[in-house]
Amino acid sequence: MKIMKKITILILLISLVFFAQAQQLPQFTQYMINDYVFNPAIAGIESNYQMKSNIRNQWAGVNNAPRTTVLSVYGKYRESNVGLGGVVFNDQVGPTSRNGVSLSYAYHFSLTEKIKMSLALSGGFTQMRIDPTLLNVPDLDDPVMKGGTLESSVPDATFAFHLYTKDWYVGASIPQLLNSNLGFFEDDYLDMYNLNPDGSLERHYFAMAGYKWKVNYDYVVEPSVLIKSVTPAPTQADIGVKVTYQNKLWAGTAYRTNGDIGVLLGYSIGDRYSIGYSYDVVTSGLGEYTSGSHEFMLGVRFAPSTEEEIMR
Repeated sequence: MKIMKKITILILLISLVFFAQAQQLPQFTQYMINDYVFNPAIAGIESNYQMKSNIRNQWAGVNNAPRTTVLSVYGKYRESNVGLGGVVFNDQVGPTSRNGVSLSYAYHFSLTEKIKMSLALSGGFTQMRIDPTLLNVPDLDDPVMKGGTLESSVPDATFAFHLYTKDWYVGASIPQLLNSNLGFFEDDYLDMYNLNPDGSLERHYFAMAGYKWKVNYDYVVEPSVLIKSVTPAPTQADIGVKVTYQNKLWAGTAYRTNGDIGVLLGYSIGDRYSIGYSYDVVTSGLGEYTSGSHEFMLGVRFAPSTEEEIMR
């Protein structure tokens, strides 16, 4: 019975690996607004500390579709060249859930009079859980239903850099740098069946670039791109354009190379609060079963940490 239970759970893990390989880490349409989630080297560019939360309901109408919540806090440490930040997230996909927390340190320095660069390292842990009670199995006496929830926590790290001026930026990050093994099964058991999907956290590669074009006093246009790569899934790119009016109201569109198309809207309330919403249209075959994906963003900008910033 113990062997049968392991085989059943292993089949589940293999299925999840192929189903969610391109999304082992959460994805967001509003990546250009909460960019710190993808690149911890963002922390410290502005003197203000910021707190942002994204809630994403993907593929509405599909049972057990991905649901993601992330909270980030980041900013500049006093009047130094140091940026600090942290992220807490929860990602639920069917019977599996991932929880994680990380803290980051970034250091900024000048390359030229106009070009600056920051290097960052973040560290934390990721917890993976599999709840057999959420499985749809025909036999309730299946041994997988008798063993309780599987749970594993492993360390995690991210390295990142960000090259920027007041008009453009280019950056990259490597999340899940440690490639930690979740260890749901013994290595000898996997070798016995010549199976490779051991539940390890695959190393990802993110690259992001953007440009701020100030059309006139009222309008700023910001094209951007986020490229995501993880083996063995095909490389995916998110291409977006955001238009901001009087530094308060913004609207934009996003295209994902898997065919999804998104629109986003947002508004800043004074200099402190911001809200955002995006909607994705699914153009693949899955579009027949879902009404799309919804994503909400809430942001708070705290008081400037330096007298210089207050005077601006």
